[in-house]
Amino acid sequence: MSKPHRERIVRSADGGKSTIPAVLVVDDESDILELLELTLVRMGLDVERAMTVSDARHLLDSRHFDLCLTDMRLPDGEGLELVQHIVDHCTGLPVAVITAYGTTENAVAALKAGAFDYLAKPVSLEQLRSLVKSALNLLPLQAKTAASSGNSKRALLGESPPMQQLRAMIEKLARSQAPVYISGESGSGKELAARSIHENSARRDRPFVPVNCGAIPENLMESEFFGYRKGAFTGADTERDGFFQAADGGTLFLDEVADLPLAMQVKLLRVIQEKQVRKIGAAQEQNVDVRIISATHQKLGECVENGKFRQDLYYRLNVIELRMPALREMKEDIPLIANAILARLCQANGRSGCSFSPAALKALTHYDFPGNVRELENILERTLALCQDAEIDQDGLQLASVGVLQDTSIPPVASGDGLPLQDYLDQLEKESIIEVLKKTKYNRTAAARLLGITVRSMRYRMERLGLNDE
Repeated sequence: MSKPHRERIVRSADGGKSTIPAVLVVDDESDILELLELTLVRMGLDVERAMTVSDARHLLDSRHFDLCLTDMRLPDGEGLELVQHIVDHCTGLPVAVITAYGTTENAVAALKAGAFDYLAKPVSLEQLRSLVKSALNLLPLQAKTAASSGNSKRALLGESPPMQQLRAMIEKLARSQAPVYISGESGSGKELAARSIHENSARRDRPFVPVNCGAIPENLMESEFFGYRKGAFTGADTERDGFFQAADGGTLFLDEVADLPLAMQVKLLRVIQEKQVRKIGAAQEQNVDVRIISATHQKLGECVENGKFRQDLYYRLNVIELRMPALREMKEDIPLIANAILARLCQANGRSGCSFSPAALKALTHYDFPGNVRELENILERTLALCQDAEIDQDGLQLASVGVLQDTSIPPVASGDGLPLQDYLDQLEKESIIEVLKKTKYNRTAAARLLGITVRSMRYRMERLGLNDE
C-alpha cells in the first residue's frame, strides 16, 4: 500500500504557490553527497540527505519525493533493499542507483528489481543531469491511459488476457530506463510495442530511432551506428551522425539484433556500458543518453549457446524481457484487429463502407496466422485490391491458398547413399529451399520466415548452393 506523501510548497515571487521537485540522495560518503547535492540544488531542486537505509526509509515515509538516488552499498544494508522498499511502498517514485565502476552486475540487478536507471562512479555530472531530467519528466500514473490511447496511430488492440498482460507490462517498462528485449514471432508487433514503451516514457518528446540490424551491410555498420568525421575514409565528404547520435535523449530500437556480427556486438556492448560513442576518425568520445530496446524473432538464448551472440551483451540487452503473444493465442481479438486494419486500409485507398461477412470473420478467427498481424494485414490488403464488393466474404479472403504456407514439411531426399556427408547435407538443404520457394511462389522473405532464417542468410545459402543461377 502506498504511503501518503506531503509535497513541499513554497511561495513564488508573485505570492502564488509552486512545487519544487524534491530529491532524496542516499550515500555514506560525505564528499559524494556534497557533489550530488550541489549539482541538484543548482538545478533548482530541493535535496534531502540520508546516509543509511533506515534513515532513507524514515524520510520516504514522512514526506513526498520526486526522485531517489541511492548508493548500492550502505552501512546498514544494500541499495537494492531500498529499491525494493520504494517499489513496494512508494508507487510511482523513480529510484536510480549509483554503482562502483565496472560492477555492471549490480546495475543489472537493480534494473531488474525496478530501478529507473543507474549511474556509475565516478559520477558524470552530465549524465546525472540527464537522468534527473528524464525522471522528473515521467508521466503521472493516472495520465498513462490517455497517453497510450492518443500517441500512436497504430495501437496494440485487443482485450484478451494476453493483450491485457502485455499492456500492463508496457506501462511498467515505460517508467524505467532499463534495456528491454522484446521476443516473439515475426509479425507479432514488436516494433509497435517498442514505440508504445517510448511514447509513454519520459523520453516521449525525443526521437524514436528504429534500426533493422539485418538490413545493414557489415562493412557499413560502424559508420551507420556511430557516425564519422569528414575525411575519416574515402567518400566521407561531410561529417555525419550515427544512429546513437540521432537517438540521443530518446530510444534506439534494434530490430533483429541477433543478426549483428560478433565484431559489432563487442562495440555495442562498450557503448551500452560507457554511455559514450566515438565517431570514425574522431579523437574524443561523446556522451550519449540512449535507451536500448532490442528485438528478434530468433531465440536469442539459443544464439548465445551456438556462439552466434555474445553472452555478456545478451545479459545487458535482456535486462527485462517482453514477450509478444502470437495472434493465434488471442483469437478472440482477431475480429477487432481485422476490422481496425480494414478501416485503415479502406481510408488509405479511398474506399468506404467495407465490412466482413459473418462467415469471413469466422474464417479469420479459425486461421492460425503463422505470420501474425503482419500476415493479417497483407491478406486484407490483397483482398481489397482484388475484391470490389462492399462486403468481404470468406471466398474473397482466399485463406485456402494462403494456408499452404502453414505446411512447412519438406519431403526427404530419396537417398544419400554414396555421397560424402557435406554433399548429402547440401543436397538436403537445397531441396528444402527449393520446396519452400515453390510454396511461397518464390517470395524469398516468406520462404526465409518459414525456414526460420533471415533474408540475408537465405541469400547467402542460395548463392552458396548455386540456386541463384537456376
